[in-house]
Amino acid sequence: MLAEIKGLNEECGIFGVWGHQDAAQLTYYGLHALQHRGQEGTGIVVSDGNELKGVKGEGLVTEIFTAERMAEVSGKSAIGHVRYATAGGGGYENVQPLLFHSQTGSLALAHNGNLVNANSLKHQLETQGSIFQTSSDSEVLAHLIKRSGFPNLNDKVKNALSMLKGAYAYLILTETELMVALDPHGLRPLSLGCLGDAYVVASETCAFDVIGAEYIRDIQPGELLIIDDNGLRSEMFSVSSTKAMCMMEYVYFSRPDSNIQGINVHTARKNMGKKLALEAPIDADVVTGVPDSSISAAIGYAEESGIPYEMGLVKNKYVGRTFIQPSQSLREQGVKMKLSAVRGVVEGKRVIMVDDSIVRGTTSKRIVNLLKEAGATEVHVVISSPPIKNPCFYGIDTSSKEELIASDKSVEEIRQLIGADSLTFLSLEGMTASLGQQNGYCLGCFTGDYPTEIYPDTLQYYYQKG
Repeated sequence: MLAEIKGLNEECGIFGVWGHQDAAQLTYYGLHALQHRGQEGTGIVVSDGNELKGVKGEGLVTEIFTAERMAEVSGKSAIGHVRYATAGGGGYENVQPLLFHSQTGSLALAHNGNLVNANSLKHQLETQGSIFQTSSDSEVLAHLIKRSGFPNLNDKVKNALSMLKGAYAYLILTETELMVALDPHGLRPLSLGCLGDAYVVASETCAFDVIGAEYIRDIQPGELLIIDDNGLRSEMFSVSSTKAMCMMEYVYFSRPDSNIQGINVHTARKNMGKKLALEAPIDADVVTGVPDSSISAAIGYAEESGIPYEMGLVKNKYVGRTFIQPSQSLREQGVKMKLSAVRGVVEGKRVIMVDDSIVRGTTSKRIVNLLKEAGATEVHVVISSPPIKNPCFYGIDTSSKEELIASDKSVEEIRQLIGADSLTFLSLEGMTASLGQQNGYCLGCFTGDYPTEIYPDTLQYYYQKG
């Protein structure tokens, strides 16, 4: 559980299949495995070799893809998307994949990430006659492709991708090929696998496990991978010397059974917990984690400290992920529905509560209160990442800088606000060391040092909204 249940909202998830007779059904299962990455909307576009057809809607995978609707789409290739609205907001028209038809053929695209130059590109395109059908930044790529003067689609796509700035993992489906692209810094995870003779692509490797696919490799930063009936071919549309995978993928976003850049997410989080125990030794009786993403770090803390891990907090699994609700008041009500403290575990005990981050601090305060109301004599909060002081511009909604509690408050001030007996954040060095290497990550939300230029209109939006 991300610390605000949640003040940080997730990115999106994408999944694609080429060369399988049950492409739509496989995409359904793949998207279900990626549901944690977005719950506002979902869609699938399928190609039968002659035309593209799509099904999409606002809601969960199981809600949108009924048996009747899945019967509408069949083919040997497909792409799918689960969405959390960042740039462009919500609405049916923004649910992906976006599908475009023209006299020269159809094209569908699914995007995970956020473009920091989307507004300037939109302005440029509109002055040239483009009319946008959505408010999503993802649509920009389709217009750039269509307006490219290159003679073939591959060159059109590479030229268009080279104009984008920010974080993007794209799947582009036509009647005859599936294109896979990752931004030059590799800010988003994207992996290639196979299922028999078919190829699959997913934001996380956990989606491969669900369908029985075999992992092949990660998509490389700046790579355009083209998959068609002749197989695979790889081309580079850009080369960057700075790789910058989003650190929050390891801290929270990805499922613990996924591997990113060869690193198992559960293992990384467990290592963060161990580092935290070394950096913040506390005399206590039990360690507990805030479900779900903090459990791995809590286990690591318990193992390293020798203090027993106990299930001091229980999540009601029948309640949706409340952080996606449209208002803070609804998110707060969702917290009360979602978590319960286990009195038999925490009563009369000094409790170490492990969480992955603190954003606004409001939910952390309520969880501390839950534990104390259940009889905990002390609640020590330890966070398996450094303080989040800066917005993310790459597809994670960290709200305005003013809403980030650590942007203008000290650790002691935050401790007082949440009512904890102590508060410790993992150091930046401890976090990166937990992954076995110090470089190759985007740490912008912690340090304010971003891997790309941030355009003025984007800065204004994030620093002044709210």
